[in-house]
Amino acid sequence: MKYFISVFLFFLAVASAQGESHQSTEMNQFPGLISRVRISGPLDFCGEAVELENQDVRERLEKEFLLTLWDRPQVALWIKRSSRYLPIIEKMLREHDMPEDLKYVAVVESALLHHAGSSKGAVGFWQFIKSTGRSYGLTITNDIDERRNLFASTNAAVGYFKKLHGLFGSWTLAAAAYNLGEVRLQDAKENQQVDNYYHFYLPLETQRYILKIIAAKLIFSDPARYGFHLQPQDLYPPLSFDRIKITAPSNMPLYLVAQASGTYFKAIKDLNPEIRGHQLKKGTHVIAVPKGSGPKFHDSFAALVKQWRKEYKMHVYIVKKGDNLSAIAEYFNVPLPALMAWNDLHPSRFIHPGEQLLIYQ
Repeated sequence: MKYFISVFLFFLAVASAQGESHQSTEMNQFPGLISRVRISGPLDFCGEAVELENQDVRERLEKEFLLTLWDRPQVALWIKRSSRYLPIIEKMLREHDMPEDLKYVAVVESALLHHAGSSKGAVGFWQFIKSTGRSYGLTITNDIDERRNLFASTNAAVGYFKKLHGLFGSWTLAAAAYNLGEVRLQDAKENQQVDNYYHFYLPLETQRYILKIIAAKLIFSDPARYGFHLQPQDLYPPLSFDRIKITAPSNMPLYLVAQASGTYFKAIKDLNPEIRGHQLKKGTHVIAVPKGSGPKFHDSFAALVKQWRKEYKMHVYIVKKGDNLSAIAEYFNVPLPALMAWNDLHPSRFIHPGEQLLIYQ
């Protein structure tokens, strides 16, 4: 044990010496954690004061701040993604006269990833569960999941936060209720007879939640102070796209949209993460396509659809008792993976008599 301690101290001394002689390197621009955790006030969230004079609050905030700074790759990715998504969120919050600090909720909830998910079934930028998302106007089906759409989910979050602020009269409590649920926070308020977030005794996750958001705000407010020296070219480019309306008379492959846009399947899926599966379902859709491709899209799409219909004859098969996917694919002489893709079927999913399957021959 003494040997390992000696080796550790040796390398620590070497690292310290290197730090003194190579101050210009990026690694040595990292500030000391202890010096940077000395948070001075005043500090607020959505214009509401953070009780830094309360030693318990200060200790909890310092903990979340240190843990956040420790995960430097994650914070660097937050900052790099922020240029892509936060301007849109900020604009929508301003349009609804909402505090800009609410944008940090999305940062902490999802790390600004549309595909982020939780063990509780929450999905998307704002981590809505299905029931709450649907309550605030989001379409959530096997084909479309608007929790993954930045515009739709942010609009839903605005509506939810407005309701929560109306219930509790505080943006800090609204954010706590966003994490905990308004019913549970109302129960806590009744049982504890307090109305200040920092005075509540709440589940540990919610006790940490607001302070995580405040830690994110501190870092975003002055990244260089905490060792994140990102240049403009380091940031991911803002979203750029045209929006077009498509009316699909029947289900058709999403790759036709990609081809009509002069791009590839993944690019369309990335621009429209709410679209699930490989098909554009029958009906009217508003689709994001690469910037500049919108004006010529419809003519190109119509020609591609015409050619696709000429090449592929669609058949609607009604599942019978005793059928299975392998037998149906063999009967129609089509690949099993194609049959599953056409119908957005998962290998573990059972088919049932009376169900309709689309088959292209």
